[in-house]
Amino acid sequence: MYYELYIDVFFLVNFMMDFILLQITRRILKCPATHGRICLGAAAGALLTCAVVVVPIPYAFVKFILFHGLVNIVMLKAGLKISWDRTFVKAYVVLYISGILVGGVFEYLRQYMKIGSLFFALAVVSYYAVLGIWNFLSYLSRLKEYRCEAVLYKDEKVCRVEAVIDTGNSLKDALTGKPVSIVDESVVKALTEAALPDGIRYIPYHSVGKETGVMPVITLDKMCVRQKNEKWIERPLIGICDGHVASDGAYRMILNPDIL
Repeated sequence: MYYELYIDVFFLVNFMMDFILLQITRRILKCPATHGRICLGAAAGALLTCAVVVVPIPYAFVKFILFHGLVNIVMLKAGLKISWDRTFVKAYVVLYISGILVGGVFEYLRQYMKIGSLFFALAVVSYYAVLGIWNFLSYLSRLKEYRCEAVLYKDEKVCRVEAVIDTGNSLKDALTGKPVSIVDESVVKALTEAALPDGIRYIPYHSVGKETGVMPVITLDKMCVRQKNEKWIERPLIGICDGHVASDGAYRMILNPDIL
């Protein structure tokens, strides 16, 4: 049994895949590399891969080292111009994880594309699919960082709620300039045994789907925000949401990041 290898086709396929992997790595690590630089890195990787395949090397482990050592190192250095520090290690790991994801997406989609000429389209779809996976995982990671527990104190009553720190919440009290966080109406009922307790006042606000409106605001005695550490806020302002701040009930409070 023998195989016929068309070196020009082999080079173009490797160039395309190396280009996609370098592009994904650049996007994830936010490297300033240009498209021309990435083309240079992809060409260097594809050329070295062809050389390792064509040149007769008697020992398989030597080829393994060349494939996973020399080729990828040259490709990263030429394509992304990364210095020899922790960033290079991170880029090396991201390159391999991206390769695994691209390979998985590629194999899954290939069963639906029987025509060989659609290889380029399949590669492009795999590229955007992997970027989408990375963005989703990054979103979940950021969401976990922004989740916390808030302990609210009002007139000797205590209420613990799941909260999220929302950088898009810039609501402030026009009178005092203090930041305002938002809670479910049910939380206020649990603290005060009334939907609208004494000492309430209203502040204007605007949000997506509602240009203007007014929101009832109360002042708590104190509040503790618990993440890795505890942050205590004296007499925080809390806006009362008409209903739930999260439609799925995953959290019951939106913290204004300025209070932290």
